[in-house]
Amino acid sequence: MRLLIYIHSLENGGAERVVANLANYWASIGWELTLVTVAPRGSDFYVLDPAVERIALDLADTRPNLLAGINRTVRRVRALRRVLRTVRPEVALSAMHTANVVLAAASRGLPGLRTFGSEHNFPPRAPMGILWETMRRHAYGRLSAVVALTEECAHWLTFHTGVRSLVVIPNAVTWPLPVQAPRVDPCSCCAPGRHILLGVGRLSAEKSFATLVGAFGLLAARRPAWDLVILGEGPERAALEAQVRDAGLQGRVFLPGRVGNPGEWYEHAALYGMSSDFEGFPNTLLEAMACGLPAVSFDCDTGPRDIIRHGVDGLLVPAGETAPFCAALERLMGDDDLREEFAIRATQVRERFSMPKVAAMWDALFACHGLKRQPLPATSRIASTEAG
Repeated sequence: MRLLIYIHSLENGGAERVVANLANYWASIGWELTLVTVAPRGSDFYVLDPAVERIALDLADTRPNLLAGINRTVRRVRALRRVLRTVRPEVALSAMHTANVVLAAASRGLPGLRTFGSEHNFPPRAPMGILWETMRRHAYGRLSAVVALTEECAHWLTFHTGVRSLVVIPNAVTWPLPVQAPRVDPCSCCAPGRHILLGVGRLSAEKSFATLVGAFGLLAARRPAWDLVILGEGPERAALEAQVRDAGLQGRVFLPGRVGNPGEWYEHAALYGMSSDFEGFPNTLLEAMACGLPAVSFDCDTGPRDIIRHGVDGLLVPAGETAPFCAALERLMGDDDLREEFAIRATQVRERFSMPKVAAMWDALFACHGLKRQPLPATSRIASTEAG
């Protein structure tokens, strides 16, 4: 199978992690992979298998005015079309809404090419503006199929775009998690004997880490053995640091920044907290549970309710309601036995969302569109991929 994947960048983000994991897995079973980004290779965070051909269009201009945006999109369409004509893949897969629109335009009229877009957010919670919304509505009907992460997203796309074929495929989780730079020692802020409540993600408004800090602040005095650690970087850092100072939580709340060894931090933690206003299908929640962390999450749109089995391996609370969120956190903070029971069951996500299982869903999608199924050879290379 010759497959090309198109995404804006390989910077540190959820969709980028999904794309890198899929590319590496497919390369490991012998597929010919080309990964194309708009952004330059210097911005890459995720590491690709050496067998993956890497192409950077270097067209990441972000000037905000309308004319520049139109020109930027046209240039990307033309550049991607040139790559498609050169590489001649059987399948072209794009990730995220703007990339899906560009692929639909760039692939028009190319014979024998199957095109698949993938949504990584819940569209009504991440509006793009009337121009991009209009382009998406028309472009999705030109793709062979579109992949949604959840049934809620699929339902929205059915009624708001011209999509011809639609399938739900969740994100996969890899375990053990790979380690790459920057490697930051958890002991740099996690003192011996402390219990860690952990949050992971981009420090941006939709992750609502301010809610997580606020909830911890209400519990800190009653739970003196616990600290809060939030991994990630983003535009909300200054506001979060100010919140920590104003609440007098220095020494109890830590913001180490971006790390390339999240698995080691999950292993140091005792509980995972997700306070997002909305999600697509949260990779960090999958990873935390794969590493044996029970989780407390808002039942936000979308993803947490598809991952956490309430009362089995974690707790879901009504979206945006801080009091139940605090109560759920405190319930698990105060019950070592319940945390251990949830932790044991949480690791079942390794099988529920394993890479071979999710890759088989993609394989079935490709087969439905006339592409030959690819058997998974029992090679040592696959074994090494599964080992991280």
